[in-house]
Amino acid sequence: QVQLVESGGGLVQAGGSLRLSCVVSGRTFSRYGMGWFRQAPGKEREFVAAISWSGSSTSYADSVKGRFTISRDNAKKTVYLQMNSLKPEDTAVYYCAADKEPVRGARQAEADFGSWGQGTQVTVSS
Repeated sequence: QVQLVESGGGLVQAGGSLRLSCVVSGRTFSRYGMGWFRQAPGKEREFVAAISWSGSSTSYADSVKGRFTISRDNAKKTVYLQMNSLKPEDTAVYYCAADKEPVRGARQAEADFGSWGQGTQVTVSS
């Protein structure tokens, strides 16, 4: 059974930075793409960023391009989301997700991901 555990969320002032981590267990991490999604209060969950199984390709939502960076460390079975220049509108619960299928590019659709973490809260104050 695949398990994903996020950490690194918290309260930060606008303009600040946070780094989220997601540790994966229960599968061959290096063969699967990973993604980050977020859900703000009263809103649908939305795509934030994704990275391919090899790490060679990434994709980002327009709202975070140039501010967020996704990366992975296969030795540590961990995917990261570095968030810089945070804005109040980035406030949300952030979820880590693992691709359903191995050896694919950076996916963006929720339906492509089969395993999810429990989420970590990020709050950006103005």
